[in-house]
Parts: sequence; C-alpha cells; structure tokens
Amino acid sequence: MNIEIVAGSPSKGSVTYRLALFLKKHFSEKTGHQVNILDVRDWQFPLLQQEVFRSVDQAPEELKPLAKRMFEANAFILVTPEYNGSYTPALKNIFDHFPKQSRKTFGIVTASPGALGGIRASQQIQLLINALFGIGSPYMLVTPHVDKKFDAEGNLVDAAFQKNIDVFVTEFLWLAESVKPELV
Repeated sequence: MNIEIVAGSPSKGSVTYRLALFLKKHFSEKTGHQVNILDVRDWQFPLLQQEVFRSVDQAPEELKPLAKRMFEANAFILVTPEYNGSYTPALKNIFDHFPKQSRKTFGIVTASPGALGGIRASQQIQLLINALFGIGSPYMLVTPHVDKKFDAEGNLVDAAFQKNIDVFVTEFLWLAESVKPELV
C-alpha cells in the first residue's frame, strides 16, 4: 500500500514536521508499506483560480510529479498545526487542486505547542475528508506540547506518548488495509 503523509505546515521552522518525520520512520520500520512525506513547503501553489486536476495528464508539467503521488496514494495521513481553530490553508489548497480522493483512508494528526494539541483543527479536517469522498479514521493523533514530545529530527522524547501513537497507527492501518481502493 502507498501511504502519503501530508505535512501541512507552511512554516519554515515547523515543529509539526517533527511528527511527520517520526511517523514516516515508524511506518517504514513497522510495516512493509511504501510511506512518503509530501511537504506542502515543497510545492508552490497559487490560490485555486484555475481548474482542478482529476488526473496526472490534466496537471501542468511542473505539478505532474505531485499529481502522480496524489493519485497513486492508497491512503493519506494529514499532519497539521492549528491555524485559527482549523487546519492550514496550504493543506486545503493541495487537496483543492487534487480533489475527490474517493474511498481512500485518511488519518488525522494534529499538533500544537499548546495544551489542546490542535483538537479544533481535527474537527474541521473531518469535514474536508468527507468533501473529498475519503474515509476518515475515527482514531486521531492529537498531539499537545509537540515541541516537548519530539525533537527536531523527529525522535520521540516523551515515552508516555507512545501508547497514543500505537493506537493511532494500529487503527489507521486496520482501516486503510481493509478499504484499500483500487487505483484507476
């Protein structure tokens, strides 16, 4: 199965990215699935003012590599900080350009240096997943004090958080492996 971890923070020094790094390492070590990080900072997107791309062929030449990754993904893990009670505009913009990820499983991972861990963003992102015709895993990984749980290289430094990670990963994989869509 091909899993794309979408690192949704556009911030240069993103502490949320630490979580994406950790998850990539964790999935790569514990499963045989192909796991990549799709970092929103790597792609220059204008605001959506043009047609959306429903296939790799429809995408402009400079976005074909991204389109290929989006359409070949069997599942996504969305990693986002909380921006004004929601997920980042950069994360939404990517999926606005590549909509209708039908029958693909989505894992929700939020993070914040604060005590709530992005819980409000997790609620909002569920609406996005439904609009994409995706299937959201009900087990989310809400990560308060992310800067104290993961170091800059994406290593877990708060061992007490491991149980939360294990539940998220186990439940996400169960769902994703159960509904793995056939790619067209």
